[in-house]
Amino acid sequence: MPTSVALIAHDGKKDDMVAFAQRFKAILSRYHVIATGTTGQRIQAEAALTVERMQSGPLGGDAQISARVVEGSVAAVVFLIDPLYAQPHEPDIQALLRICEVHNVPLATNLATAEAVLTQLNKARVGHLIFNPVAGQGNPDNDLALISRLLEPQIQLNVIYTDPDRDLTQQVQMALEQGTDLIIAAGGDGTVSVVAGGLAETTTPLGVIPRGTANAFAVALGIPTNLQDACATILAGSTRLIDVARCNGKAMVLLAGIGFEANMVERANRDLKARLGPLAYILAGMQQVGGVEPFQASVEMDNKSTEVTTGAITVANAAPPTSVLAQGFGQVMFDDGLLDVTISTSKSPLQSINALTSLFTSALVNTPSDHDEITRLRTRRIRIDTDPPQKVVVDGDIFGMTPVDIECISQGLTVLAPLSTIGDSLADD
Repeated sequence: MPTSVALIAHDGKKDDMVAFAQRFKAILSRYHVIATGTTGQRIQAEAALTVERMQSGPLGGDAQISARVVEGSVAAVVFLIDPLYAQPHEPDIQALLRICEVHNVPLATNLATAEAVLTQLNKARVGHLIFNPVAGQGNPDNDLALISRLLEPQIQLNVIYTDPDRDLTQQVQMALEQGTDLIIAAGGDGTVSVVAGGLAETTTPLGVIPRGTANAFAVALGIPTNLQDACATILAGSTRLIDVARCNGKAMVLLAGIGFEANMVERANRDLKARLGPLAYILAGMQQVGGVEPFQASVEMDNKSTEVTTGAITVANAAPPTSVLAQGFGQVMFDDGLLDVTISTSKSPLQSINALTSLFTSALVNTPSDHDEITRLRTRRIRIDTDPPQKVVVDGDIFGMTPVDIECISQGLTVLAPLSTIGDSLADD
């Protein structure tokens, strides 16, 4: 994964290298800079760039850089040589030149060629790939190899693995601070949600490679759910502005569920999803229907409060037709600046089944539900409190307990997605 730029300079060219690094700091800061000892020390101090320092040239720093070229992690090498006054102890370019020739890595030896190489690098897109190795049921090593093979001819990829011990939001922020053209989330809806939250209200686009169980976000936006076509969508470069929401401050790209949805998601744990895939949610839902416990809810929006007895409340920013509990309007619009609220007031298992059937039919025919036990609302902001307190699921993960305050941020997220989506085709029918 060629995401590094290597810098080497003979003693008589170190001043030129520092000036070069200062001039092209904006481009170099987007890459991982490696340099031989003294050269790296000066660049870091005088050009204010973060540099990984190898050994000095006489001690084998150039050989260490050659090894990085062989690994495939170096996008370009700048080796400013002194053709007239090179010292005997300084590294010879011949070995590094041979390695760069063999591995097809550009090597610049003077300021003119160095400028040409950096200018060309500036045209390439730099992307950060947030990769969740435990998502889905595929082989993560094979998936990552395929993704890299498909994307790297056009995008310089920095791969970041998700880790339960590391804050993913901070990892996204670090990628933004380093400078990136796009951030790609490769995982399930939970991973996509966190990455999207870090990109909300920025101009950096989100790419999505679905590797989860339901992949509801990808389906809602018409992003292909197989790796090859998802990568092709990213490479196509078409972007869409969509809404994003915040639930008690947490980013939400899909929906928040209270009652039925939260309990269903809790039943469909990781082990069940690993064994059954999407069927895990269907099984959990069937188990949940007979055990719905109604609760009192206070729903406040537009400075008006309504009391209701319910077993399920869903507040959706975006949702595919398979997210049945969000289908009060038959289709969730993800770029209208509004949240779709669906409330079920069913009081018995039979009524719950009838209400679910009505919502499923609404999604199929793309028309609002007229079922007596279904209340549907659209609003920019909503606050929900319950008695007793209820679990809340946000974008497929248990988030906490009520009360919740949810607000829609109109067109707050840029996503790499097909210009024609499932929602568009339904709306045009």
